Amino acid sequence: MAETSDTRTPAQIEADIKRRREVLAETLDEIGVRVHPQTIIGDAKAKVVANLDHTVGRAYVQVNRVVSEVRAQFVDEEGRPRMERVVPVALLAVGVVGLLAVGRKRRKG
Repeated sequence: MAETSDTRTPAQIEADIKRRREVLAETLDEIGVRVHPQTIIGDAKAKVVANLDHTVGRAYVQVNRVVSEVRAQFVDEEGRPRMERVVPVALLAVGVVGLLAVGRKRRKG
């Protein structure tokens, strides 16, 4: 077994011990905060919110893309409506609403 010589004075040793105790106390306080139930719950909530934000962001991008594609079908490059596409869709919508109205009248009568 090798012999180690310590050239520190007792006061230096005591100061080192005091510093190490302070560091350990800080570490234990930090561990206490990390394992506290409220901290764990808060961290879990933060992860859920972050994932939800990510999901909502992706959904927004997807919806925006679909809306842009649909809009491109009914509006030309200059922003004017394409009547050859708008009129048939409008007539179809009026027809469907009319059929629903007639069907509802028949049920009541």
